[in-house]
Amino acid sequence: MALKKDIDFKLYYSVKEVAALLGVNESLLRYWEREFPQITPRKSGRNIRQYTKEDVETVRQIYYLVKVRGLKLAAAREVLRKEKPAVERDAEILRRLQSVKEQLDALRRELNALE
Repeated sequence: MALKKDIDFKLYYSVKEVAALLGVNESLLRYWEREFPQITPRKSGRNIRQYTKEDVETVRQIYYLVKVRGLKLAAAREVLRKEKPAVERDAEILRRLQSVKEQLDALRRELNALE
């Protein structure tokens, strides 16, 4: 699963950074912007998308619903509309589990290197 790393403490993230963070194409993010009114990156004078931390979290939730749970876009929109707190919780749990898995993998590699 993607969700590669935690976002750091920046004010804005480019579409390229958000795509890399989730392991998806930039075009998918632009498509999701059209499909999900909850994603509202601001655009600079040169029409460059600038995602806030909240936008990134919303995209993570959509990723979880569509890519992990396998929901169709209409169903994901409905879940976000009705069950946002539960989706936020589930996405956060998944992110933490991924982080723990990465830490365990790193420890396993270190142990194997010692043998």
